Amino acid sequence: MITVHHLNDSRSQRVLWLLEELGLPYEIEHYARDATTRLAPPALMAVHPLGKSPVLEDGGLKVIESGAIIDYLIRQHGGGRLQPAAGTADFEAYSQWLHYAEGSAMLPLMLKLYVGRLGDAGAPLAPRINSELANHLGYVERSLQGREWLVGDGLSGADIQMSFVGEAARGLRASYPAMDAWVKRFQARPAYQRALERGGPYSLAG
Repeated sequence: MITVHHLNDSRSQRVLWLLEELGLPYEIEHYARDATTRLAPPALMAVHPLGKSPVLEDGGLKVIESGAIIDYLIRQHGGGRLQPAAGTADFEAYSQWLHYAEGSAMLPLMLKLYVGRLGDAGAPLAPRINSELANHLGYVERSLQGREWLVGDGLSGADIQMSFVGEAARGLRASYPAMDAWVKRFQARPAYQRALERGGPYSLAG
């Protein structure tokens, strides 16, 4: 049985969505953020030394990092679904999106979140952060113009991995209509809605 160690309002929500898209049976171990600090609970340290979510357990195998989890589930349980054929140009683009989501795109979004909490002390960093946000969100916007999904003609693991980027940019999406339409498109999918029901409250779905 597949088990997801799931933290509310976190990247692990997209793992639940993928499992629903694949129609795989799974169990959820729920963890709640501290209401004040928004940090993950110490109980996650017993699951993995980093104390982070998501963590996927599949039999005796334990996988961390959402990109690695998405890649693993599609390769091992996808039956050819949700990824382009290996050796094609679309597959290389798909692979790049899997790495880009956390390797580059999330950094300016996280910096904006944390530096914003510094108030005036963080103001000198704002121009550089905003420039990087415009660079990365503009790239995603241009990649989605004239198409419904990031790769090929249908939903893939690339969209699922990148979904957290689009959701985390919710206060900025008015300036990026193609990205905003993409977020609304995937949030309307039945599998996405089922994952919300199982995962519990998720503020980034707004």
